Amino acid sequence: MILKNIKSTLTSAIHPVIEDPGEYRLASVLVVIYGNDPIVVMTEKPKNMKFHAGEISFPGGKLDSDDSDLLDTALRETSEEIGLTISKDQVVGQLEPVITLNSGFKILPFVAIVNEIPSLSPNREVEKIFHMPLDSLLKTMAHDPDPSHNIIQEMFVFEYENKIVWGASARILKQIHDSLKS
Repeated sequence: MILKNIKSTLTSAIHPVIEDPGEYRLASVLVVIYGNDPIVVMTEKPKNMKFHAGEISFPGGKLDSDDSDLLDTALRETSEEIGLTISKDQVVGQLEPVITLNSGFKILPFVAIVNEIPSLSPNREVEKIFHMPLDSLLKTMAHDPDPSHNIIQEMFVFEYENKIVWGASARILKQIHDSLKS
């Protein structure tokens, strides 16, 4: 995989507002891909969190009243959670919204492609930061075997260093997988 090809494939119009979220609360995440051998940044949530404890996810969070839109949310949360400042011009596109299984969020994923990133620093909402080789990660895609995870739509899992990525984060990775394989 070549970073500029990934950038070309994942570049899309940015519409950082979801007009009618229905029953869901709004959130957004930032998929940060960087490096010559493309790497994706993901985090592990602390085990003591109310929702998504111990899960592997992208940096992001819920829409705050101070955020002008969901892109601002993703950029703010990424800076807060992992100490990475991404500018709006580094965001190349967005993916389709995904919903969470158990916390009632509709998440709008944005994609940032950068050549390199500085050293990252997790805040209290992040147990660990992962720098996952994108190509290797995408090759691990499998159907989620847990029937309770498949109640809202077909689910997938990805694996990295014996950590399982599932749920909304896996559905985001599936969109990237499908885009890059087409």
